[in-house]
Amino acid sequence: MTKVKKRASVKSAKKLPSPFSIYWEKNNYILLIVGIIVTIIGYYLMSIGPWNSNESLVYSPIVLFIAYVIIFPLAIVYRKKKQQDTEVSNQ
Repeated sequence: MTKVKKRASVKSAKKLPSPFSIYWEKNNYILLIVGIIVTIIGYYLMSIGPWNSNESLVYSPIVLFIAYVIIFPLAIVYRKKKQQDTEVSNQ
């Protein structure tokens, strides 16, 4: 008869902290909220008047471009330099 070896029990994975709780600060959330508000304003401008109005064809795309291409990426990427980071780079 062959001997059966018992497998070691699977170790429970350690819970990793959420990357958002480490990285995102108050400034990131403020920028995200500003981006949502600017997006809502852009879609509101698009809905005003007939389809060929200046608000729908000119102002709305500009506002939505600012929201989607500038504010949302800035909210994701923005990171404030800490005092320790500047001290290390100076040495």
